[in-house]
Amino acid sequence: MKKSGGVEKKRVRRSSGAVQNGGRDPNSDTPPRKQSAKKDVYQVFAEKVRDHKELVSRWAVLQETRVEYFRGKDFTSFLRNHPEPKDILESDRNLEPEDIANALLRKNLLVRCDRVVKTVRPGKKKLSTWPAHLEIFADQVFSENDAFFAWTFVKQRPLWQTLLSFFWPVLTLAICLFPVYPHRCKLLILYSCAGLLLLFLSLLLLRATVFGALYIVIGKRVWFFPNILAEEATLRELFRFWPKKDEEERPKWTTRVFYAVVAILVILLLRHHAPDEAARARYQKRVSNIIDDVLEWNPRLALSGMMEKQQTVVNATEPETDFGDGSKMSSEDDIGSETVSEQREAEVSDSTEDSDQHKHHHDI
Repeated sequence: MKKSGGVEKKRVRRSSGAVQNGGRDPNSDTPPRKQSAKKDVYQVFAEKVRDHKELVSRWAVLQETRVEYFRGKDFTSFLRNHPEPKDILESDRNLEPEDIANALLRKNLLVRCDRVVKTVRPGKKKLSTWPAHLEIFADQVFSENDAFFAWTFVKQRPLWQTLLSFFWPVLTLAICLFPVYPHRCKLLILYSCAGLLLLFLSLLLLRATVFGALYIVIGKRVWFFPNILAEEATLRELFRFWPKKDEEERPKWTTRVFYAVVAILVILLLRHHAPDEAARARYQKRVSNIIDDVLEWNPRLALSGMMEKQQTVVNATEPETDFGDGSKMSSEDDIGSETVSEQREAEVSDSTEDSDQHKHHHDI
């Protein structure tokens, strides 16, 4: 009995010492180092939500820094319609969207922002839906009423962007080596770039024509490819075809008539001052000559031109004795030719005088 009691006391002491020293549950499967190295579930949740395509977001400038932001009501509707990312939160998966957003704010994964321009601009009925400039809001609490939230962490760069960053120096070097390309490669690059430029300019012209026609006829502002000239649009938003809803006030009919008259006058002025066929032919020939010079250039021609220049320089620096002798010989030849011509003129004048005298005697 005494031995069994002593063994139990030793077991209690060992178990209590292990708890005090290690501070962990022996039944737990995960060691403490792995638990500390484990990524925060809210960080993983934020990355998952940010990469999701259904959450509408835009880019704006926040204190001279471009940030990606979304609206509070869009975040709430997204979690209600797509609750799958909430499974990452494990024990907090049943929280409301407002509570999850407040947890993200406390962990500095989000920051609440407010629009810089808070007054309605002239000619508009309400404020912009997606402002381009933001500022930090004083009260960092989630709200759905005209509240904007920007991501504070750096988004993980995909593999294609990393490869593209290494590709840019290679592309720059290839552009610099364009003059030494074969003739077929030059033609391919020239026609490809010219085609892309022509397509872009034609798209802009068609876009402006459709906008002007619809603005004058029905008074609607319709811009196809609305983000094609936007500086802060993503690649997906850049090629968006369908226009945005016209939220501005409809223009007056006098304004539309004025712009119609201005458009007609501009078209007539351009038609009146358009170049004729001869001027267009000269311009086309000049441009084609410039393009031919660029395409037909190669290092061999450049080296041959340098050799010709060196030969002319060598000829110009020869001794002046030869040139002096040559000048003397040429001067003597010139003097001899002048004397011969003078003798011929004297003989001709004498013969004419003799003929005149003969005629005079014959008449007498």
